[in-house]
Amino acid sequence: MASDTKRIAVIGGGPGGLYAAALLKRLDPERSVTVWERNAPDDTFGFGVVLSDETLGGIEHADPVVYRALQAEFVRWDDIDIIHRGRPQTSGGHGFAALGRRRLLEILHKRCASLGVRLRFRAEAPSVAELAATHDLVIAADGVHSTTREAYAGTFRPTVTTHRNRYIWLAVDFAFGAFRFEIAETEHGVMQLHAYPFSADASTVIVEMREEVWRAAGFDAMDTAASTERCGKIFADALGGRPLRSNNSSWLTFRTVVNAHWSHGNTVLIGDAAHTAHFSIGSGTKLAVEDALALAACIEEQPDLPAALAAYETERRPVVESTQRAAAASLRWFEELGTYVDQAPRQFAFNLLTRSRRVTHDNLRLRDAGFTAAVEEEFGCAPGTPPMFTPLRLRGLELRNRIVVSPMDMYSAVDGVPGDFHLVHLGARALGGADLVMTEMVCVSAEGRITPGCTGLYTPEQAAAWSRITDFVHTSAPGTAIGIQLGHSGRKGSTRLMWEGIDQPLDAGNWPLSAASAIPYREGVNQVPHALDRDGLDVIRNQFAAAARHAATCDFDLLELHCAHGYLLSGFLSPLTNHRTDGYGGPLTNRLRFPLEVFDAVRAQWPEDRPMTVRISATDWADGGTTADDAVEIARAFVAHGADAIDVSTGQVVPDERPEYGRSYQTPYADRIRNALVVPVIAVGAISSWDDANSLLLAGRADLCAMARPHLYDPHWTLHAAAEQGYSGPGAPWPMPYRAGSRTPPTGRTDAPKPRLTLR
Repeated sequence: MASDTKRIAVIGGGPGGLYAAALLKRLDPERSVTVWERNAPDDTFGFGVVLSDETLGGIEHADPVVYRALQAEFVRWDDIDIIHRGRPQTSGGHGFAALGRRRLLEILHKRCASLGVRLRFRAEAPSVAELAATHDLVIAADGVHSTTREAYAGTFRPTVTTHRNRYIWLAVDFAFGAFRFEIAETEHGVMQLHAYPFSADASTVIVEMREEVWRAAGFDAMDTAASTERCGKIFADALGGRPLRSNNSSWLTFRTVVNAHWSHGNTVLIGDAAHTAHFSIGSGTKLAVEDALALAACIEEQPDLPAALAAYETERRPVVESTQRAAAASLRWFEELGTYVDQAPRQFAFNLLTRSRRVTHDNLRLRDAGFTAAVEEEFGCAPGTPPMFTPLRLRGLELRNRIVVSPMDMYSAVDGVPGDFHLVHLGARALGGADLVMTEMVCVSAEGRITPGCTGLYTPEQAAAWSRITDFVHTSAPGTAIGIQLGHSGRKGSTRLMWEGIDQPLDAGNWPLSAASAIPYREGVNQVPHALDRDGLDVIRNQFAAAARHAATCDFDLLELHCAHGYLLSGFLSPLTNHRTDGYGGPLTNRLRFPLEVFDAVRAQWPEDRPMTVRISATDWADGGTTADDAVEIARAFVAHGADAIDVSTGQVVPDERPEYGRSYQTPYADRIRNALVVPVIAVGAISSWDDANSLLLAGRADLCAMARPHLYDPHWTLHAAAEQGYSGPGAPWPMPYRAGSRTPPTGRTDAPKPRLTLR
């Protein structure tokens, strides 16, 4: 136990600060614990609070008195109602518990007082420096606008991101029977209502919309009373004509708070001071209370305060980051709500329910099998068929399922010729059930290779080797398609094999590079490329066209043009790598010109009945680079020129990128393009489970799911996914020689007889 924490100051009397104070006092009654709260005891700026069963379980074990008081107050319900275009969809089995925020504070005030915590209301706390000098521990629970965080910004290193929607917290004096989402399509744009009960006769109501919709509707010129009345009229049907009420309510824009560090000396941040997560996943109070629990436990368990604060952050940061990723996905979904309103009713509801990626297809089926089955039927799933095993047609190519083996550079070719390794690698995955197997980036010239180990399609020997591979796939895995990805390395070429030093130049034998502009990938590390002139552009365009002609002869089923990841064509698209001043630089329409010229040249050589896709980097993950809005326009241009689908990846354009890694982290970009343009998309990026794939497809966020690492781990990933889901239909046929292995092998015996007697 950290015995050096006898005098504790808490800045902020919200749920997190109060609960931390109560726990620490309860654990050691000799402690002196003081809470400073600038507002009155009954002041609160929200209405209802939702807590999860997990959070309640922690409270039950840590402080049964508080738990019992909460239990007596909670309103519980299971259903979520989604009303869109007058059609209600209901999903059950979700399990919510809520109570009024004011009542929660009263319970915590009472508990603190009973334990001897000093509560100082209507009192500004002394400066954090003064508190840190006179106390052993300072807990900063002073919210999203934390003055403590700003006072030590050099240590905490906060990042605060303001988002695109406006919202207002309101209430209505009746209890909804479920968590309700209602969509209003007004003359000014799409608005949404989030509502849930927090007592037997009251509900929280949040109205949210894009900033431009908010302004167009005139809310920017209204006071709170007028805004409240207007919102009540817009959602009169949902409210049954009852008036909304406010409580110090105002229109807000959500701010995501992230801190590099959570403690400074003996001062520690908890709750919104340390981190925020969008209200649409109901996490603010939950995170603050869980912070308080973890902080108190670490102080109890660790030998001194520095160790306790380090342990607290180590324990909580992964949980918070996971929650923030889920909240960010949910937030973005509501920001892009207008792109989803034309979805079929049940698909729209499923999309909304799974928006954060925490609720998935399989999880929702456990909660409400009937609702999920109805969504599957509307999607077109045959009985007993998971979404991933439904067919898809692209031009003349009929795919039996929606799983793609993503292009993966193998760095194992000699002089650009794919060898036995490539035959086994691609052949094994073709036998493994995915219905589209993609080659690695196949380079259109020797100078267009990334490394000496990259494959090409610019010599007869290379074409013969590729024909051998496509013939094996078509003969040994009939019905499976094999696609070729054509590309040129641009400024990222002439480097070592990945495992010898990724993006590092060769020790010897380097070849000259060409690119949109004379900008090296890494200044002082990689060579400066030659900025292509008119003749150079023509040569490379013709190389792509020749490679496409060879690919058709090699009998590939699909061709993808690689315009992503900072390679040559991607280098034209990004403003970070294209500094040209001619007709191929400047605005996006100009930066698109050469990639579109190449696309047209390739499409002219590629058979009309075979589909052609384009891989793009939908964001550069860097300031001043390609944005999500740009990506929509890039995709729109390629579709207008005849692209059959857009393969949506991100990043790898500049070395100082800052990706937001996480499960399925790139899929929101595919989602946005698909629903903005109504075009088929291939989603990529840490899609690691069949449940994720089913969820993305059924929600209408993707048409195909491309996976790389799962297919390295298990070449038969798709067939095994079918077996795990109990599916044995036409979307996942086992090759005849492997059919005996289509059942999971038995394991060791687990049903041994149990002892009948216990000897004493």
